[in-house]
This record gives sequence, structure tokens and C-alpha cells, in this order.
Amino acid sequence: MEVVSSSALRTDRSLLVVTQISQLLNYATGFGGLIVPLILWLATRQSVADMDEHGKSAVNLQLSLILYVIISIPAILLLGLGILGLIATGVLGFVMPIVNAIRASNGEAPNYFMTIRFIG
Repeated sequence: MEVVSSSALRTDRSLLVVTQISQLLNYATGFGGLIVPLILWLATRQSVADMDEHGKSAVNLQLSLILYVIISIPAILLLGLGILGLIATGVLGFVMPIVNAIRASNGEAPNYFMTIRFIG
């Protein structure tokens, strides 16, 4: 494994913003919201400053949303509570990437509400 010093990392806030905004592809294609941030994170995590943190948080959010949808679908039978879960998942999946894209453009760390940390 190659060790890269922090001074060799380039600062590219626009790529961090694209990584966060690309999660919204779920609403256009249905599946791109996980694939695109994962590819961007894996390809540039060692060359772009803060990409490791932003990429991990984006992938963790998408995996958490998938889990919440899987749990909410059978919960529809429990007095319709799953419908509320699906609505909350949709809102969370739309708002949080936008908020964190703004945070990335300002050079701040991402902050995801109700995200399970699958990738440490």
C-alpha cells in the first residue's frame, strides 16, 4: 500500500460537491445514487483532500436509505407505519445531499442525520 502525504493531496471542492449531489441520481435513474458516489470515492480518495470523509459519508447514507426502505416495506402492514418511513426516507435522501453539498463547497465536514456507519 502506498502512503500519500497530506501535502500531496489536491483540494478540489467542486469534486466533493459533485460527489454529494450525485446521490440525487436515485430520483432520476433509480440506482445511480449509490454507484456514482462509490466510483468517485474509490477513484479519488487518495488524491483529493477530504474525499475519503465525504465519499464514505455519501455511501453510508445510500446504504442506510436502502436499509430503511427494506424495513419500511413490510412495516406498511403495521397500520401503515411503513408509509411514513418511506416518506421520511424520501425526504432524508433528497435534503441531506443538498445540505452536505453546500457544506462541501464551504470546506466543512459532512453531517448526515440518521446514517448508519457501514464504512468506518
